[in-house]
Amino acid sequence: MTPHPPPRPAQLGPLLARRRLALGWSQRRTAAELCAAAGVPTLSRHEVSRWERQRRVPGGFWLGWLAVVLDVPLVVLAGAAAATRRATPTRAAVRGGGPPGPGGRPGGRARAAPAGVRVAVERERRRPASVVA
Repeated sequence: MTPHPPPRPAQLGPLLARRRLALGWSQRRTAAELCAAAGVPTLSRHEVSRWERQRRVPGGFWLGWLAVVLDVPLVVLAGAAAATRRATPTRAAVRGGGPPGPGGRPGGRARAAPAGVRVAVERERRRPASVVA
């Protein structure tokens, strides 16, 4: 008989949504509680929605405040965030990716460099070999 594999850590989005709903809070209320606790007025319900839908994964700053506000151990949230990052494809892979094309961009689209950058590169090429940068 083969042993069962260890359970996978929960992904962050569903964990956040379950905890928020268990508290009876809306996404707007969750955002307001996070803003009040962190002293940052700029978090909106839209960001909470993105976290729950796993369009984004909060960084360490917000994970810490989510742990406080939702009363979930930080180690649980950090593990769930790591599991979500591992399971979520990168933007390049979602867009069709493939090997990078010109300019290192997926799908062969090159992005123009700002004029100042291009000029600096051209000046560097024109320097005589005797000049050491």
